[in-house]
Amino acid sequence: MLDFFASTWKVLLDLAPWLFVGAGVAGILHVLLPKDFMQRQFSGRWGVLKAVALGVPLPLCSCGVIPVGLSLKKGGGSDGATVAFLISTPQTGVDSIFVSASMLGWPFALFKVLSAAATGILGGLLADRGQDEMVLLAVVPQQDPVAQENRFRAVYDHGLEMLQSIWRWLVAGVVISAAIEVFVPDSAFTSLESYGGLAAMIVTLLISLPLYVCATASVPIAAALVSSGLPAGAALVFLMAGPATNVATLGAVYRSLGKRSLTIYLATVVLGSIACGLIFESVIDPRLAGGSHVHDSSGWWNIGSAVVLLALFGKFAWNDLAAFFARQTPQHAKDGSKAIEIGVEGMRCKNCVAKLETTLRSDANVGSAHVSLSDEQLQVYGAVSEARVRELVEQAGFVPK
Repeated sequence: MLDFFASTWKVLLDLAPWLFVGAGVAGILHVLLPKDFMQRQFSGRWGVLKAVALGVPLPLCSCGVIPVGLSLKKGGGSDGATVAFLISTPQTGVDSIFVSASMLGWPFALFKVLSAAATGILGGLLADRGQDEMVLLAVVPQQDPVAQENRFRAVYDHGLEMLQSIWRWLVAGVVISAAIEVFVPDSAFTSLESYGGLAAMIVTLLISLPLYVCATASVPIAAALVSSGLPAGAALVFLMAGPATNVATLGAVYRSLGKRSLTIYLATVVLGSIACGLIFESVIDPRLAGGSHVHDSSGWWNIGSAVVLLALFGKFAWNDLAAFFARQTPQHAKDGSKAIEIGVEGMRCKNCVAKLETTLRSDANVGSAHVSLSDEQLQVYGAVSEARVRELVEQAGFVPK
């Protein structure tokens, strides 16, 4: 059991810094870019290509890419552009390219970049197929520009919202990844050399799909496996499928884009990585370099980020628990006063409901608050005015009717 907790902490150390980088990038894009930028650039005919061009060089790994991808979708990008970004971005990045070149040779590194771009474009085009572009262009409600003095707060709020929408999947991803590391023996990887070719790729794929592995941190593992005799094509599959998928990413895709996009996303990664592995083995012989690279996750930044992430998980869990019990409690005022009922525009998911309820309950004069997504209505009891309730709704980022 101690090994499991140690492995869980190790995954958190690797995951947390990049997750916060991703949330920060999402918040900055939300604040600095024009409100219709995502609509214009990441929807329509060229949206998928632009998403891949943006994603391939970004040094965001498997979980760091999630908040940025969700922000892209929330800002009005098409499903295809979002899927393309989520597939291509975690597979590579500027840092990963140079580490791959130093350990596995430039042919391998460049082929990995092309593979990431190709699978991203393919998955994005499939996800966009059959979507109505007019619907895509009507997704985002008009919003007022963020005031200069409120920009830092807006970056923080948006990044936090992205994390809160996927925190359960992140916890599941950390736990499952740690369990695999502890309970799946090392021989499960090193013995793959005996399978050879396609069989080794399939076994590697099954092992790497649920794992959380960073595009850069996974390169030394792949180099060690190749040195032990693992076919180079199987190593490429590991470097594509490992960073591009894990339980947290799959859950976030399903939650934000639905079953169809998740199916396309997963099928593209699975079939695309195997196809690229087979092509690689048929045309290129990777040249291993003699250097080594150690991924150090014990620095103060990693430790501090992991501690803060755990604290946020606790906060999100407490908020969800409080909201759950609030919904189970009959909504009425102790003094018999009537509820304030207001319509709300702009809510799109349960996370929007949770955000609005949390904002309403932050006011000391609000006794209880209940928000209905289906009816687009809220009910508030307490010694609070309707004007104040409307102000709180706007503060949460929604429009009172």
